[in-house]
Amino acid sequence: MKRNAVAWAALVVSSATLASQWGIGLHRPLPAAPKITAESQKAANALSDAFGSVADFVRPSVVQISVQRKGGLNLRGNGNRRAPNPFGPNGPQNVDPKDLEEMLKRFFGPDGFHPQNQQFGAPKGEGTGSGFVYDDKGHILTNNHVVEDAGRIVVTFHDGVEATAKVVGTDPQTDVAVIKVDNTAYPALPRGQSGKLHVGELVMAVGSPFGLSQSVATGIVSATERNAVGINEFESFIQTDAAINPGNSGGPLVNMSGQAVGLNSAIVTGGRGNDGVGFAIPIDMASTVADSLVQTGKVRRSRVGIVLEPLTPVFARQVGLDGNAKGVVVNEIAKGSPAEKAGLKSGDVLLGFNNNPVLSVPTFRLTVSASPAGKGYKLKYWRDGKEQTTEIVPAPSEEVTFAQEKAVRRAAPRGGEAEPQKTEVANFGIEVQAVEPELAEQLGFAKDVKGVIVSDVKAGSPAADVGLEKGQLITRVVKDRKVQPVTSVKEFQAAAEKAEELAVFVEAPDRPGRFLTLSKAKKD
Repeated sequence: MKRNAVAWAALVVSSATLASQWGIGLHRPLPAAPKITAESQKAANALSDAFGSVADFVRPSVVQISVQRKGGLNLRGNGNRRAPNPFGPNGPQNVDPKDLEEMLKRFFGPDGFHPQNQQFGAPKGEGTGSGFVYDDKGHILTNNHVVEDAGRIVVTFHDGVEATAKVVGTDPQTDVAVIKVDNTAYPALPRGQSGKLHVGELVMAVGSPFGLSQSVATGIVSATERNAVGINEFESFIQTDAAINPGNSGGPLVNMSGQAVGLNSAIVTGGRGNDGVGFAIPIDMASTVADSLVQTGKVRRSRVGIVLEPLTPVFARQVGLDGNAKGVVVNEIAKGSPAEKAGLKSGDVLLGFNNNPVLSVPTFRLTVSASPAGKGYKLKYWRDGKEQTTEIVPAPSEEVTFAQEKAVRRAAPRGGEAEPQKTEVANFGIEVQAVEPELAEQLGFAKDVKGVIVSDVKAGSPAADVGLEKGQLITRVVKDRKVQPVTSVKEFQAAAEKAEELAVFVEAPDRPGRFLTLSKAKKD
């Protein structure tokens, strides 16, 4: 007992010494509150109150959507088709599927996971998404991928009331859909103007991530006009770091006035959950599509009949524009199209449409598609070293078609015939030859086509790097800041002889023509 008493005394002394060394008093009082100025505390409380007020205002308009798929198909989720890794993106990746399924069953319950189901908490063949009340007639706005292939749709409102819904119309090209319920007792969510959003603006995402209804997440607008994400055919996404997860699809992205400014649609993630990169369809685009679906059940789009490619700094300089100029290059024009009627030609650089600058191929396509057909618009373009204007009248998309693509027929020269003469062109890494009617037909072109045939492309050459291929046809070049036709090997050689870079228009029978910029191979 005496030895134990001594040991306890030593322990007390050691503990006191240790506490002293770490600057910790045994009877040091804890602070009553964090040290923050009254002004800062007031601002923090005001922001917290604002978030709470917006959430309370928005919730009655936001719904959870449960879908029973036809044939047992399941919800695609928020653009993330990977099965989740419960250990996180940095956890073990090579987990046996049977062990993973068993573990998830223990964690989520017997219906929490199925090898062919991507939605937590959803039985096989079912899925959950989100949406919001669009008007006072029972229409609800959501994503196409939420209700795609739906056999039965049930909408659950914030107060637990359920209603069966039917699909009014869907638009896979923008991933927008409208469904309808008979219940009209819930308020429509006011719509804001997504075109006025600015980077850094506070926003809130509301929905049912992983089936957890009425979840709210806050963040900022990280970027706008993300139009090269590659998820939808027509896209101009709002990027946000507000947490968007599987099940948030179709829910609203709202501003601090409680107005819908976007339709949550997709995530980019290394795992299954939110990595701070989410995408929402701008409400300006979504509402235009939704209004058309409500009125007619489908979306009417316009076309002008041109194939475009981005304007590169090299091509811009070659045609006389500043290397930093914005615009798009006309590659191909459909016969009889609005573009042909407006006088456009291959090689023109489109600079403005309807008094707005043309910044990229996706935004131009989006703008034209949403423009009413039959109405004239001012089009500004660059040709022959100067700016020009014309009027273009978009037509209904179904009335504008390109010539049907032909299959490429490559044939070797017949026995006994002399090989055509091939000419190497000024260190560009290619050989060309004259195009004869028979050769043109063998390659899938019209008999009377003009230009030069690419007879060889050297591996590893600059020409190969930009995608030039054997059997393609070069019909035009940019020379003296003008797009000029090529009718012979001699003409092509003359254009290429003194040029370090040469923009050529390349055609193939199985794809639209396009401009490529060739560079001379550097000699060692």
